Amino acid sequence: MNELLTDKTFEGHNFVENSIVADFEDCVFKSCFFAKAKLSNLSFTNCTFENCDLSGANLHKAAFQDCEFISCKMLGMGFDTCASFLFQITCDSCLLNFSNFYKVDLTSSQFIKCQLKEVDFTEANLSGISLTECDLAGSTFEQTNLQKTDFSSALNYTLIPEHNKVTGAIFSKEGLPGLLNSYKIKIV
Repeated sequence: MNELLTDKTFEGHNFVENSIVADFEDCVFKSCFFAKAKLSNLSFTNCTFENCDLSGANLHKAAFQDCEFISCKMLGMGFDTCASFLFQITCDSCLLNFSNFYKVDLTSSQFIKCQLKEVDFTEANLSGISLTECDLAGSTFEQTNLQKTDFSSALNYTLIPEHNKVTGAIFSKEGLPGLLNSYKIKIV
């Protein structure tokens, strides 16, 4: 069993050079480096990450419960390997390009002003969430639950409605080309 660290602030810490053998609760990480770090089987509960680099971190069975990421670099993150129990993240102004949310339940999560380019949302559950001002260029939506998902301020998404659950989803007029692209029609 890992040591539990609570109510601590880590600033400028390199978690790659210093291996992690603890679980974290109510902790704040500022400008920390986790890129390609082994976070497997670790638990983060009610933690905040600000200006951190977590790109390519190993997330196998890592638990993120009510965690907030602000202005973080999170390229190529494999959230599909995280522990699913109580998974909840809020990402604000983060770079999540090339990440994987395959079959992840995101109904309790939020994405605000994030770059989500080339992200895999195949079979994920995004029902009821808002993708506020998020750039979704090249992201994959296949058999994805998008019921009541708010795309009204999202940018550059392309999806095939027949291949996803879209009942009650909200789209802007400007986003219609992303819904009609698969039909090879011209919109003027």
